Amino acid sequence: MKIAFVGLGNMGGPMASNLVAAGHQVVGFDPATALPEGVDSAPDAAAAARDAEVVISMLPNGQILRSVAAEVIPAMQAGAVFCDCSTVDVDSAKAVAQQAGDAGLGFLDAPVSGGTGGATNGTLTFMVGGDDAAFETVTPLFDIMGQKAVHCGAAGAGQSAKICNNMILGVTMIATCEAFALADKLGLDRAKMFDVVSTSSGQSWSMNTYCPAPGVGPQSPADNGYKPGFAADLMLKDLRLSQQAAESADADTPMGALAAALYTRFVEEEDGKGRDFSAMLPRFEARGRG
Repeated sequence: MKIAFVGLGNMGGPMASNLVAAGHQVVGFDPATALPEGVDSAPDAAAAARDAEVVISMLPNGQILRSVAAEVIPAMQAGAVFCDCSTVDVDSAKAVAQQAGDAGLGFLDAPVSGGTGGATNGTLTFMVGGDDAAFETVTPLFDIMGQKAVHCGAAGAGQSAKICNNMILGVTMIATCEAFALADKLGLDRAKMFDVVSTSSGQSWSMNTYCPAPGVGPQSPADNGYKPGFAADLMLKDLRLSQQAAESADADTPMGALAAALYTRFVEEEDGKGRDFSAMLPRFEARGRG
């Protein structure tokens, strides 16, 4: 396929590289980042999108998605598919889907899980909203960039699935870090704590796969000074999106709201900015009950 890729940073760059390695022609645009080897450069997003069968974007937020959509949708050929892999608010995804549909284009909101490692290794999971025909068109590309693509429903469903998933992740990571800090104060060995919880009813991805305690369980950012695999800043972004959606849908999410408040304090008032989201553990270690 001829593919346009807009947004070639830490996630988009390796995703585009995997498409090139699979034999696809990729034309890219990013105003702030050098393009990966093998990706042809375009002077702007509209030029990249012109004549592309699929336009993929990986962007920081919904406002930028709307701005990029305003540029690329008029330039796209009839019947092409705009596939946005950013994590943005549900309303922005639905608005761009409407614009694309009005222009005779397919649209997918397809946020990802798996982080930079998953982008590099082609093992991302895509949570996809949009119509069946557009999903079928892009599925071969999802198969290159990831290990799984779940068609969650109509436009906006991909973003809905992503923010629900990451609200769970934020809440369970906080609970896991709290539990390790409590275990420390109770004199319980961390390795013993992991052995019990990872095979008991308290197990979770935060404990079993991404353990926040250094030297315990599989390798994780905790073993690398909490340098980000998934930055606390990005977790805060996703938790805020979850609460924006909850407010819009009149959903009661008290744990999600509390997690958003804790990560806000951690990132904006403490030392969480630029650290992995699991660095909540040393935060709780250093705090008493008051």
